[in-house]
Amino acid sequence: MPPARRRERDSEADHIHHRSLLPDGGGDEMNGEGGGSGLAKDRGSILLLLLLYVLQGIPLGLAGSIPMILQNRQVTYKDQATFSLSFWPFSIKLLWAPLVDSVFLEGMGRRKSWLVPAQYLIGGFMLVLSSYIDVLLGEGESHTPNVAVITTVFFMLNFLAATQDIAVDGWALTMLSRGNVGWASTCNSVGQTAGYFLGYVVFLALESEDFCVHYLGQSGSLVTLSGFLYFWGIVFWITTTIVWILKHEEPSSPMEKNEGLVGTYSVLGQILKKKTMWDLILVLLTCKIGFAASDALTGLKLIEIGVPKDRLALLSIPIMPVQILLPLYISRHTAGPRPLDPFILGYPLRLAFGLVFAGVVYVTPLFRLADGSFPFHYYGLIIAIYLIHQVFVNCMFVGVMAFFARISDSSVGGTYMTLLNTFTNLGGNWPSWVALRFVSELTWTSCLGASQPEIVSSCASDHEKQLCEKAGGSCATWMDGYYIESVVLVIIGFLWMRWGLPTIKRLQSLPVSDWAVSQRTD
Repeated sequence: MPPARRRERDSEADHIHHRSLLPDGGGDEMNGEGGGSGLAKDRGSILLLLLLYVLQGIPLGLAGSIPMILQNRQVTYKDQATFSLSFWPFSIKLLWAPLVDSVFLEGMGRRKSWLVPAQYLIGGFMLVLSSYIDVLLGEGESHTPNVAVITTVFFMLNFLAATQDIAVDGWALTMLSRGNVGWASTCNSVGQTAGYFLGYVVFLALESEDFCVHYLGQSGSLVTLSGFLYFWGIVFWITTTIVWILKHEEPSSPMEKNEGLVGTYSVLGQILKKKTMWDLILVLLTCKIGFAASDALTGLKLIEIGVPKDRLALLSIPIMPVQILLPLYISRHTAGPRPLDPFILGYPLRLAFGLVFAGVVYVTPLFRLADGSFPFHYYGLIIAIYLIHQVFVNCMFVGVMAFFARISDSSVGGTYMTLLNTFTNLGGNWPSWVALRFVSELTWTSCLGASQPEIVSSCASDHEKQLCEKAGGSCATWMDGYYIESVVLVIIGFLWMRWGLPTIKRLQSLPVSDWAVSQRTD
């Protein structure tokens, strides 16, 4: 189920920016010189960009699958909160993006100076990790997963993938001719989505023994996490070597060098001095608080109840076409001076779906069959609910992206848009971390049937759970913190609307000139 990915398409890093929905620098030329026959000369470059973005999506997909695996190993939600930090590099890459754009080896190429080392390191991390991942996850051992080390490793993988993303985004603008530069956004969206799909859905399905036996006619699972990491580590090294040797990078033009490292950070400072920008940043950092429980916890709770993780991952397949086509349809309604109207419309409806998801989790045990499986109509129910939910998610996402495209000052290139995307992503990350971190503290449990009830009566911590089991008792949950968070955060979301929606309307009504950078540092 896509909510288990814990990264929606308008955040994870989420991670995928959906630049294909935004006006591209080469959009006008697509209809003139460089169109038609001009596409043939860039076909190889387009395929290369697609491959690079696919590779970029692989570590993101693997990172998205790890919470599912950890949940099956009964880690705490505090541990899940810790691992969620591994997704942050794509949300904070603005901090080092100017460095990647400004510092390079002239002889190697402006983009290849960062692309080649980043991909070699990603491949190296995967190869080394393939030898230790089973131990780190506690596979076949009595000890629990080493979440701190796993988080550190995947944080580094995502950091390298984010660095590769910066380099590839920049290279795409010079690799393609002016008439075909609009294809860069398509390669980004399609490539990253395909890579995430391979690292998340395909991996979880082929790693599942139950899926491989019942649907593929195998005697066991087709891949292991260690084998999957090893395979893609080799792929990264081979493709990086080929790109380094065979793909020529054109020398940097004087225009590319003008901004410079200091100049780019200076532009960021000028943008952040604007009061209207801080009003918008506050909106972006707080608007997703009401969605935190449903976004971060729903999928994990379903796995905890017993829904197979591979089944939840496979539900992404019928939903994916809708996730691609729906934004294209909604974008028709965001043109003009009021692009945030779909956001305003979708916000309260998406909030209400937080309670719908809580209801789905609550009734899920009622659908479980005697053999522990779930019937087809249960999965159909989940798909139907999530499809409706996606309408409201995309109303918000497309509206925000259209607003960003409208107010971004084109005189400072992509810096303005990257800054806005950074705060958008952070606004989804920190509430999800809080929801994961404190759900256990809000869960009411007790130890029943213990031989010495006066010694242990609660199961609030792992230590108390162990004491309860040693005393012959069992832990019972009286109130799950997930339901408390779901209700409380939705209420907070509706209260936020009293300030947030009027603020959004006010910001939307401002002239574009109010968002412009007053002076550009050259």
